[in-house]
Amino acid sequence: MTEAAPYTPPAVWTWNPQNGGQFASINRPTAGATHDRDLPVGRHPLQLYSLATPNGVKVTVMLEELLELGHAGADYDAWLIRINEGDQFGSGFVAINPNSKIPALLDRSGPTPIRIFESGAILMHLAEKFGAFLPTDPEPRARCLSWLFWQMGSGPFLGGGFGHFYAYAPVKIEYAIDRFAMEVKRQLDVLDRRLAESEYLGGDAYSIADIANWPWYGALVQGTLYNAAEFLQVQDYANVRRWADQIGARPAVQRGRMVNRVMGDPASQLHERHDASDFATKTQDKIQAQSPAD
Repeated sequence: MTEAAPYTPPAVWTWNPQNGGQFASINRPTAGATHDRDLPVGRHPLQLYSLATPNGVKVTVMLEELLELGHAGADYDAWLIRINEGDQFGSGFVAINPNSKIPALLDRSGPTPIRIFESGAILMHLAEKFGAFLPTDPEPRARCLSWLFWQMGSGPFLGGGFGHFYAYAPVKIEYAIDRFAMEVKRQLDVLDRRLAESEYLGGDAYSIADIANWPWYGALVQGTLYNAAEFLQVQDYANVRRWADQIGARPAVQRGRMVNRVMGDPASQLHERHDASDFATKTQDKIQAQSPAD
């Protein structure tokens, strides 16, 4: 096997628009809107603009869990943002999230609309707004928030690090994959040790710490993220797998995972959600079955 010539960084980095693999068309070194586009607004106080990536799933799971508890004010419209088509660079989306990443939430329940971006910030906003899934006593609250922010800091190593180089990079780089696989396994070990002593990450109660971590690490050990379960030998993390299966069985989690989903089984895809009845009537398999023949 012929080894590639070693890469020496230039004195000044220059952007090559073609050097980005399947994401080359949407990645760029500048911020801001690329086109004018207003965002749609539905009838509910909460307007979510998202896609069912792990970060997007955090918020739809949270909203469905709040509705499951009976918080009618948590009803929401979920609008699909197709990031591969650059929807996140429309002027309306950038006005909510100048970082142009999903998810973004517009809370219109008060006299002045509140714009929230970053999934962890959205979870905290909703938890505090409805008084749910975030302890109020100082010690358990600190523990819950520690595991929430652990995910926010650790997730990029799993997604942009391991996930990118293992699943998406146009060239497989042994050093990059080895480096990030080692870190992800270390993270799984951190979680496994914690979940050996506690039912949930924050303690005895299910919280936003679990809601934030499950779409990433739960999906990883259940084999639905990057198809890397065998590569990472996730069977070694029995406590994480127990926790992932326990949370995955929750009805609100199953609904939340469907919202804004555009991949996989059509029966698991609810591209947009505007009413609870949409889960029964507007999943993509039913839409396709009802479509007239060509």
